[in-house]
Amino acid sequence: MADQKSNTPEKDARTDGQPKIIWDDSTMNSSYCNVSNVAGGREEIILLFGMNQAWHSGQKEVTVKLSDRMVMSPFAAKRLSLLLNNALAGYEKRFGKLEIGVPQASVVSDSIN
Repeated sequence: MADQKSNTPEKDARTDGQPKIIWDDSTMNSSYCNVSNVAGGREEIILLFGMNQAWHSGQKEVTVKLSDRMVMSPFAAKRLSLLLNNALAGYEKRFGKLEIGVPQASVVSDSIN
């Protein structure tokens, strides 16, 4: 008996009209970051990543060696912000709340007695 091929579409084809995303990491570099900063304006958001060289109490200067700069549109930055917030919420749910030493803003009430 000969093998028969099906005329049905592939099972992994997207049915919602969105393209399938293939993450190609063949040329990706990885680096460690313990310092980051954000700058930008109307047309772009700039993320700076690097490492502090050494922080000692009483030090008057701290050198941060920047290693990477990512420039993106505000729309891409907003999507990244949502992804980071979701990832951190999952982390805190699993491992506990992260305290980074920044005081929480107090809620100010405008109620009149």
